[in-house]
Amino acid sequence: MLLKKLTEASGVSGNEREVRNIILDEIKDYVDEVKVDRLGNIIAYKKGETNSPRLMVTAHMDEVGLMVTGFGESGLIKFTTVGGVDKRILVSKPVLVGEKKIPGVIGAKPIHLQKKEERDKALNLDQLYIDIGADSKEEAQKNVEIGDYVSFQSNYVEFGKSLVKAKALDNRTGCSILVNLLKEKTKMEFYGIFTVMEEVGLIGAGPAAYAIEPERAIILEGTLCYDMPDTDGHLTSTTLGKGPAISLMDRTTVFDRDMRKKIEETAKKYNIPYQYRKISSGGNDSGKIHQAKGGCVTTTISVPCRYIHSPISVMSKNDYDNTFKLVKSVITEMEKGDF
Repeated sequence: MLLKKLTEASGVSGNEREVRNIILDEIKDYVDEVKVDRLGNIIAYKKGETNSPRLMVTAHMDEVGLMVTGFGESGLIKFTTVGGVDKRILVSKPVLVGEKKIPGVIGAKPIHLQKKEERDKALNLDQLYIDIGADSKEEAQKNVEIGDYVSFQSNYVEFGKSLVKAKALDNRTGCSILVNLLKEKTKMEFYGIFTVMEEVGLIGAGPAAYAIEPERAIILEGTLCYDMPDTDGHLTSTTLGKGPAISLMDRTTVFDRDMRKKIEETAKKYNIPYQYRKISSGGNDSGKIHQAKGGCVTTTISVPCRYIHSPISVMSKNDYDNTFKLVKSVITEMEKGDF
């Protein structure tokens, strides 16, 4: 299964090679042109028959993770975070270190030995380490180097009522949907762009959009979901099982109102459930795409995911399927000239 392969691959920001290779292998027989630019973005092109606005559909390949910064004399490894990782969730998590994917676990002082002030707050990164079973600094350095990437180890598992748990659902959900979209037959030309380093500053999206000069862009994402019982309704960003989330605004973009309305009309026409991403925190590649050259009208359609930016996220397979249906239907409507 494609989503399983993508989520179990390592692709921390700046080290997307494994994910990129999976995607290239999946799409090579379905697109008319494909290239990898200097930053590592995949730029795929499908020729069309209709004279429509230049469309760019994009999803970022990278995930949050860690990077090795040093070694202790006992063989324990020091690290820093790559992207927005909540340090409170790091203790005791299994990880894979470097190109060899050396198994390790994030450790800390046992709670029995912690002082009260240490127990009352999250441990700082300098109080954490990665244990790969080495018994000396020299032993650790035989397999690991400073600058090596570290990804969380987490298997794809289906559970409950059509739910999935996996790492990197932000944004392998978007990548998987875009791959499947590129495999579809369409009369409309469009570019499918898989970007790098979104989690560390939207790095890849700007140069890709500058090269393509899109007039319209759809950003596919796995977005935050906090639908817990103790949350006031107006503070619930998205809810699992209620369909794809259409963004109103975020930290980097106020999304085009007219395009959003047409997407809502399309969802109603094709009987696809949808919801709004109702909070404005966070951001995605739209923040760079809509500013490229002469500007671009953008929208974001997301799969709600609980616990994003952690070793394990949770999504609904129904939301995933309906997000694909919605984006496919939007392109169908664009073919007719209705956008």
